[in-house]
Amino acid sequence: MAFQYLPGRFSPDDQQELLSALREIIAKAPLYTPTMPGTGRPMSVRMTNCGPLGWVTDKERGYRYEPAHPVTGKPWPEMPEKLLDLWREVAGHGAPPEACLINYYAAGARMGLHQDRDEVDLSAPVLSVSLGDTALFRIGGKTRRAPTRKIELQSGDVVLLAGEDRLAFHGVDRILPGSSGLLPEGGRFNLTLRRVTR
Repeated sequence: MAFQYLPGRFSPDDQQELLSALREIIAKAPLYTPTMPGTGRPMSVRMTNCGPLGWVTDKERGYRYEPAHPVTGKPWPEMPEKLLDLWREVAGHGAPPEACLINYYAAGARMGLHQDRDEVDLSAPVLSVSLGDTALFRIGGKTRRAPTRKIELQSGDVVLLAGEDRLAFHGVDRILPGSSGLLPEGGRFNLTLRRVTR
């Protein structure tokens, strides 16, 4: 199994259901602005998490997984069953996901090329769901200089990084404002499911 792109995996009704679950999660674990290790520079996305663990980053301690929200100190909310069902159907991994990172991209937000490698178990895939405005997603190879290709990820699309492509460099060049009517406030949510421990 390698990189998989599943366009339109979630129907409009499914997207609305996921969005409603997301609103409940954010009410308990509000979006906040993370900062880069070392520099303390704020990222252009706002984020939160759900599941037993959450991915966090700050100037002092860098990239890591924690069981509680760094601002509220409360445990992360539970992961929606619809996301767990997706993992069981698509991921091809025996253990359930432990973290779902929720990134919110407003107009102008982006994400530079990076690898997802803060997990102990790198044999488990990374599963991503797009909700809202279209993202110009870029994926390359295992080195930063490898050739890349661009995919327009629309609302309801799913991407799986697994096998030989688990550590592929990837990022978001930009968001296309107004390309989806799902979010009244505009922008895009990206939900990334990960297994952290072995």
